[in-house]
Amino acid sequence: MAAGTLYLVATPIGNLEDITLRALRVLKEVDRIACEDTRRTAKLLNHFGITTPSESYHAHNEASRTPRLVELLRQGRSVALVSDAGTPLVSDPGHRLVAACRQEGIAVVPVPGPVAAVAALAGSGLPSESFYFAGFLDSRRTVRRRQLTDVAAIPATLIFYEAPHRTVAALEDMCAVLGPRDACLARELTKLHEEWLRGTLCEILDVVKARPRIDGEVTIVVAPPAPARPAQESFTDSIEEHLRQEMLRTGASRKEALRAVARQRGISRRAAYQALLGKGPGGERS
Repeated sequence: MAAGTLYLVATPIGNLEDITLRALRVLKEVDRIACEDTRRTAKLLNHFGITTPSESYHAHNEASRTPRLVELLRQGRSVALVSDAGTPLVSDPGHRLVAACRQEGIAVVPVPGPVAAVAALAGSGLPSESFYFAGFLDSRRTVRRRQLTDVAAIPATLIFYEAPHRTVAALEDMCAVLGPRDACLARELTKLHEEWLRGTLCEILDVVKARPRIDGEVTIVVAPPAPARPAQESFTDSIEEHLRQEMLRTGASRKEALRAVARQRGISRRAAYQALLGKGPGGERS
């Protein structure tokens, strides 16, 4: 254990078995643990028999606690920073402390582990080559829609955290601003009631709106925007022929191919389905 070192220790986001051997060793050997909520961290420490002294370090006392922790580190003490769950600084406090340590020349050592955003991306089935982590959206609708507008054109998969009581409102705004993109809502990751909802944003919205309440931590993963088509491009084939060609080209199921066709034509999956039945533009009988 190096003296005068700040360790950024990732902790489980639900299942306690996800903690690493290295994280356990560091938490046992440091001189102090700075935690977002001492009560929540105490449950983890007690479970593993760790008796290292701890103190709170959260958004409301970050400014006042940072100088004292930096002084401990200057004196050669070692400190572990943990959040309530997951990796510190990912939508959690800690930036001020890390910046101060870097400025002072104090060693900063990440101890990697669980991150809800990465777990949700990996399990979503959406493109993972490039992604943009947007964190929590604002609670105010006008600001939230502005934030969504700012990220709408980013050519990457988008990842959002959301509070359960704001999930419906956030999905409504995503439908309005981002359109009929494929998405995945992951809830209670690694916990007993882990749940995955996959479909378009509006299909997922319909599912959650039908529930009396939403519990647990929510992560929403949204597919990148469809590539823009040249203005002169148009689809001369019927939507039924377009669907057939898409299935032949990709080997996708009829349902997945219909989603892709809808994206390519810039319409909702519902509109594509109606057109396929001959009840709207693009259907052979309409």
